[in-house]
Amino acid sequence: MMKLYLLFFLYAISFSSFSQNNVLVFQSDFGLKDGAVSAMKGVAIGVSTDLKIFDLTHEIPAYNIWEAAYRLSQAAQYYPAGTVFVSVCDPGVGTARHSVVLLTKSGHYFVTPDNGTLTLIAEQLGIQEIREIDEVQNRRQNSNESYTFHGRDVYAFTGARLASKTITFEEVGPKLPNEVVKIDYQKPVLENGVIKGGIPVLDIQYGNVWTNIDKKTAEKLGLKAGDVVRVQVFNGAEKVYEGKLKLVNTFGEAVIGTAVCYFNSLLNFSIAVNQGNFSEKYKVFSGAHWSILLSR
Repeated sequence: MMKLYLLFFLYAISFSSFSQNNVLVFQSDFGLKDGAVSAMKGVAIGVSTDLKIFDLTHEIPAYNIWEAAYRLSQAAQYYPAGTVFVSVCDPGVGTARHSVVLLTKSGHYFVTPDNGTLTLIAEQLGIQEIREIDEVQNRRQNSNESYTFHGRDVYAFTGARLASKTITFEEVGPKLPNEVVKIDYQKPVLENGVIKGGIPVLDIQYGNVWTNIDKKTAEKLGLKAGDVVRVQVFNGAEKVYEGKLKLVNTFGEAVIGTAVCYFNSLLNFSIAVNQGNFSEKYKVFSGAHWSILLSR
């Protein structure tokens, strides 16, 4: 009897950790020049005025599914379990791509088209369960004749219903296999004294180049502050940049205008120009097709 009670108690704790917490976070490639984002928030408030609504970003470059995937992985881990994320970067809106809600093993929910947006979240937080949105039950009333704004009519509406506990996760729709559409990208690897990684995103405000090479992987080369690192950057097969950069802890260690390398706030290897814009100066950008090589 005691064992059964303990099992029930552990199950209750596990279930409660996945329960919604009224937190709803929006991300899109809509920008803020018009009323699209406001319309999504209006739909959400129409479901429940008790929702706590936040923005991750609405400045995803138009149609850039890869960057939408990265921004989710950059920020989601800092929100509590039960948070519902609505991500709308949907160049295939109105087509046969699946509209889904992913529940991660960490207890976070992601409402989005399954078009590659979930690539990194699935790897980072794990897949607990995926359900396809039943658009008969979980679609804004009288919106069936609109085919081009599922962010408002389907995703914001479903996300708000889920976050406010108007529906349970099971009521989202039918269960799907625990697989998502994935975007291929270069993962960090060390081979023959060279680390190869990807450039998923820029630190866009400053033009710094962020890689997916984590500090532990970089340290396999024996790198430490003050060392000089040979850096090569490729756009597909084309080499765009090559240089030898000093590894610093802070930008204050470098002369203004000097290119350096450092570990960013996520502890990933990055390159920058102190008080300058590395991306603009050297025409280095980001995406799944960009890669970087590090060596001594």
